[in-house]
Amino acid sequence: MASSLGLTHLNGLTSSRVALPSSRRRVSGRARVGGLKIVASEMKQQEPDLSVNVNGLHMPNPFVIGSGPPGTNYKVMKKAFDEGWGAVIAKTVSLDAAKVINVTPRYARLRAGVNGSSKGQVIGWQNIELISDRPLETMLKEFKQLKEEYPDRILIASIMEEYNKAAWEELVDRVEQTGIDAIEVNFSCPHGMPERKMGAAVGQDCDLLEEVCGWINAKATVPVWAKMTPNITDITQPARVALKSGCEGIAAINTIMSVMGINLKTLHPEPCVEGYSTPGGYSSKAVHPIALAKVMSIAQMMKSEFQDGDYSISGIGGVESGGDAAEFILLGANTVQVCTGVMMYGYDMVSKLCEELKDFMRAHNFATIEEFRGASLQYFTTHTELVRIQQEAIKERRAIKKGLASDKDWTGDGFVKESESMVSN
Repeated sequence: MASSLGLTHLNGLTSSRVALPSSRRRVSGRARVGGLKIVASEMKQQEPDLSVNVNGLHMPNPFVIGSGPPGTNYKVMKKAFDEGWGAVIAKTVSLDAAKVINVTPRYARLRAGVNGSSKGQVIGWQNIELISDRPLETMLKEFKQLKEEYPDRILIASIMEEYNKAAWEELVDRVEQTGIDAIEVNFSCPHGMPERKMGAAVGQDCDLLEEVCGWINAKATVPVWAKMTPNITDITQPARVALKSGCEGIAAINTIMSVMGINLKTLHPEPCVEGYSTPGGYSSKAVHPIALAKVMSIAQMMKSEFQDGDYSISGIGGVESGGDAAEFILLGANTVQVCTGVMMYGYDMVSKLCEELKDFMRAHNFATIEEFRGASLQYFTTHTELVRIQQEAIKERRAIKKGLASDKDWTGDGFVKESESMVSN
């Protein structure tokens, strides 16, 4: 049963190899029949295998350090590899770091219960942090050092530039020279420098996105992921444009534009910098349901329109447990990124994530990630279809008096049992 679930959803969402430019792909030797991986029955008794192959990149597990403070320098990225993360995406770099000036404080938290209390659980996190303020030459030197020390681990460069073809081409060329394994393009930072057509200013404009993706993919020789902004009506539109323009993967979501709150004592917004603030990016547990919906939409679009390509999804948003990661994978994600979670719980949380994901796999007798990736997509439909499905189900249950078709069917004597007949849990 576990295997059959994994095979019903794979068109357009597997890591099966296809005829794409060899310079942008690494060969994977997994056996497949008709594009579907062969899973030996005896594997069911083995320890769950968390390894994944994504756009030709082999990772020991699907957990990826998301671009941000956890990937800001050599020391922290080395720590991530040593702790066992499947891959690391460095903090976003650009050609001229001198233009990047951060402020402090630049984070604010939202807690369950009365906000401002130090006792409530942190469920939301806002940042007004910009991309890397370290010189590009320094970051490139550290990329090269990491690849020399960890040649078999996956290091991904996150890049962002102004609306300038030559600048994008130079940046792509320079990060590739360090030996990085892939590129994630930041089309989604919600704050910072939109006036320079950077970040979300590109991701929210499909014409601009198509042009810039064209520049990048004409130059890149490694897989390219486009990181999507959720601050848009239909996230499938820019995702579709990015894939059609040559990107191999979609990463979603980046942070959600927000105002974290107002201090009711001082009347100033948070995070407060000399009495002032600016809208920033919202992340952590509270964004998880929104991220799931966005990834589900992208996965459905890719399944429908990009069946014949080796495309991937990297799910991002509020991952703090193996169960959170399993939800993204069930909706079609190949990998799962964590950034805010690392800032809250530390790099060693990856061990907990891996064990909890294995527990989920054991409970369902899944041997590999690919067996259940996308398995839950089949259960989403329209509200109109939900009504039709339920009407048919009610008709079938009438014979055994289970469920009620309308309010007129309630009875006084059987009220409690009739109530119970419509409870789902």
